[in-house]
Amino acid sequence: MTKLIASFFSILVFQGYTICFAQDPTQLKLKDFRPKSIYRVPVTKITKAKYPVIDMHSHDFAKTGEEVAQWVKTMDQAGIEKVIILSGAKGASFDSIYSKYARYGDRFEVWCGFDLAGYNEPGWSEKAVKELQRCFKVGARGVGELSDKGLGLSYSERFGPHINDPLIKPLLKKCGELKMPINIHVAEPYWMYLPMDSTNDGLMNAYTWRIDLTQKGILGHADLIKTLEDVVRDNVNTTFIACHFANCEYDLSILGSLLDKYANLYADVSARFGETSAIPRYMASFYDKYQDKLLYGTDNEPEAHMYQITFRILETLDEHFYYYRFYHWPSHGFGLNDTILKKVYNENAGKLLNH
Repeated sequence: MTKLIASFFSILVFQGYTICFAQDPTQLKLKDFRPKSIYRVPVTKITKAKYPVIDMHSHDFAKTGEEVAQWVKTMDQAGIEKVIILSGAKGASFDSIYSKYARYGDRFEVWCGFDLAGYNEPGWSEKAVKELQRCFKVGARGVGELSDKGLGLSYSERFGPHINDPLIKPLLKKCGELKMPINIHVAEPYWMYLPMDSTNDGLMNAYTWRIDLTQKGILGHADLIKTLEDVVRDNVNTTFIACHFANCEYDLSILGSLLDKYANLYADVSARFGETSAIPRYMASFYDKYQDKLLYGTDNEPEAHMYQITFRILETLDEHFYYYRFYHWPSHGFGLNDTILKKVYNENAGKLLNH
């Protein structure tokens, strides 16, 4: 019995690597897969971005003033100049979030949401525009993150109209007049629409965020991209940011076509470093072609290592490394040049924020 236990928990040290046999691979779940690269290849340690960074996509992760203060320290260490908090909030909720970050001046910018409550009632658009203007007066300089995964713009546990519904038009127009960019999330990564089986290479995340296309009235991926194009085309004075690469990372020619057509459309990379770092050569060429339209964003807990891994992907040519928040496939660096890095990290965002 003693030998059996010793064998089950045996540890072998081989050429500097520790191999533990405590896990039974026949019982290992995909969600628990934590591979470590064995390749002896160049490793670049980056603790601070090469150039000052504006994180165009984050959320209200800090729940207390102390946590905001710690976030600022992490930003200073990582070279993050400013963070955009996409609160999606309105009313008293927005005011509360705004006041929490306001003490740090221009280190944070808090964006609001649209008030969708009662959207199907007479006079709703006027009330919603009025609330948008109120949030602007408080300090909101943008709107987001609006989100539509197929059933309409979501708020609480309910759903509203799609972004291209005529009801939303007055809000979009007012955003243009106030120079408030709109950050919008349409669709989900394509893995979430595919069969949840062994052929789905994004299964680890896909299963959690899977889309049920059998739901009544739900729009599929292509139809949601069309809603985005409709509003970008029809509201030329309003700036739109398609977050997460418009969830077109599986075929970035879709996003590229939109960026080619519309001067008022931008895209952020937030929460899509894992998906795109699997195809580094293609991504390097994509960043090169669309360097004036792409924005840095994270959409993850503001921890130092999270920032560092994004810098490693963008700045280096390192190969085959892992980060636990990403999919189970390895990441590879894009090796972007200084001109592109400056634009993606800061200059493109600065134009949108009127810096």
